Amino acid sequence: MSADAPDAPARAPLVLAALVLAAVVCNINVASATVALPEVGDAFGASQTLLNLVGVGTGLGLSISVLYLGALADRYGRKQLLILGLVLTVAASVIAAAAPSVEVLIAARVFTGIAAGMAYPTTLSLITALWSPGPGRTAAIALWASVSGVASVTGSVIAGLVLEVAWWGAAFLLAVPVAIAGLVLVIAVVPSHVNESSEPVDHAGGILSALGIGSLVLGANLALAPGEQALGVLLLVASALLLVGFVWRQSRAPHPLFDLSVARQRPFWVPALSGAIAVGGLIGAIFVGEQFMQNVLGYDPMQAGFAVVPAAAGLLLMAPVSARLVDARGTRATMLVGYACVLAAFVTMLAWREGTSYALVGAGFLALGAGAALVMTASSRSLTGITPVTRVGMASATSDLQSDLGGSLMSSVLGAILAAGFSRSFAAAIESSSDAASIGDEVTRALQASYASALHVAEQYPQFKDEIIEAARASLQAGAIGAYAVGSTAIVIGAVLVVLVLPSHDDELALVTTTR
Repeated sequence: MSADAPDAPARAPLVLAALVLAAVVCNINVASATVALPEVGDAFGASQTLLNLVGVGTGLGLSISVLYLGALADRYGRKQLLILGLVLTVAASVIAAAAPSVEVLIAARVFTGIAAGMAYPTTLSLITALWSPGPGRTAAIALWASVSGVASVTGSVIAGLVLEVAWWGAAFLLAVPVAIAGLVLVIAVVPSHVNESSEPVDHAGGILSALGIGSLVLGANLALAPGEQALGVLLLVASALLLVGFVWRQSRAPHPLFDLSVARQRPFWVPALSGAIAVGGLIGAIFVGEQFMQNVLGYDPMQAGFAVVPAAAGLLLMAPVSARLVDARGTRATMLVGYACVLAAFVTMLAWREGTSYALVGAGFLALGAGAALVMTASSRSLTGITPVTRVGMASATSDLQSDLGGSLMSSVLGAILAAGFSRSFAAAIESSSDAASIGDEVTRALQASYASALHVAEQYPQFKDEIIEAARASLQAGAIGAYAVGSTAIVIGAVLVVLVLPSHDDELALVTTTR
């Protein structure tokens, strides 16, 4: 952006509203599945592993597409790709709602994520292209980050309300009216072709990144899943090879998709990685928490949806604070405060048990939202601040990967640990039962598959119903504790990375000045 360019676009409030509304569409779609998972499991008799894939499907679609689509938007038109993404979101949502099987639902969720990958990265890149560096851009990014995070939470609330009066498929239609409203506003007020690139797009790099990230997320889902470990490990090995190939390609391509000269700077890669861990912790914790609240604490979908409202409150309350703290103290200090809040949330969740009062549940979600708001604003500002405006699609796509890839991986890992812990705990319960000898292999597999599957078995054997339900609750609780313990460890590792590697505020400003 030239020195004499305006600090903000014409009709800036309306432009920002359009971009935030488009971002909300993507985040509602990610959140809507979480609260519906128990009913989806009941409808299809799905295993915990398949339910995990439903839950992470949209994040998976976003993860595999944002880098490539962000580059395409930089080259061929950010507004145009944003419009296409919103249109396809409507179609994908309808397919998901009408899915006749859990496998079709998973495919529809991935399609929803790819549509969101056309829209979501362009919202942040347009903010960066249309607002000049300074407090105005920081405030716009803070609002974008906080409202996006709130949508991830309130999507669960709205889905819980809808599921009280409608079937599970209605949860996947929540984004449709928002997408239509956003589409109209984007067409009307968002400028086209501002500070876009004229360089060719590295299509080979885009394909390598999509395949590598997709293999990583699927491998993380399956590596700990009962009976799927070999496939999961194979996918993780394939992911490592593909991502090494992607880096090799980027180091040699004349017009790389991912500029390594920018990415290797500490104000870029450290916020990207540590932001993915913290924001992924928010999404992963809610992913496990929704199932815990409904299956162990006995909340209905509406109660479970409203239970995460404190997370939305934390995100909203900390949005203005995060913007001021980033400008005053820099990325490292802001991220560390955010990490402290997220870690406090996970420690609280480790104390959740059957019969836990809502006060403790709400406190955990409040700390989770507050911490995520601080981390999201600091990381997004740092990424976009050090990246040239003509390549800002790379920065915005990386910022999106924090929530998309971070959320998918954390949900995958925590979900896999939840599934493995559930299966292991239920196996122990079966072995200790006086009726263990009379339980066949098929029934044993059904009992260990998921909470919903165990309930189906309980209905078939009413004489053992109470014992099966109690064992299922205890097993899910054991799996959730294991998941939150691993989540806590990941948060500690992320905080250590920030402390040891991220530069101080003064050094950060110097690096940004010399690299822009």
